[in-house]
Amino acid sequence: MARFAVELVFGDDQDARLAVRPAHREYLASLVERGVLLVSGPWADQTGALLVYEAADEEELREILASDPYTPAGVVAETRVHEWQTLMGLWA
Repeated sequence: MARFAVELVFGDDQDARLAVRPAHREYLASLVERGVLLVSGPWADQTGALLVYEAADEEELREILASDPYTPAGVVAETRVHEWQTLMGLWA
């Protein structure tokens, strides 16, 4: 399994994002239950979020991201994906 740090940059339409946020969070909770999502949360200024996933590869991760309700709603302006090599800490 590979680990990925994903940064979401939210779009300008906060009302649209807040409308779909319950479905987004429900989806994320299902990923936590499956062990796919390790941690997630928004930046304190609400301009975006950081999520850490475990997936077989980037193709699988892209499928996971495409299934997130935020994706079809178009409320994320940019998604930055980085495969992450954890060396120290609880997740290493």
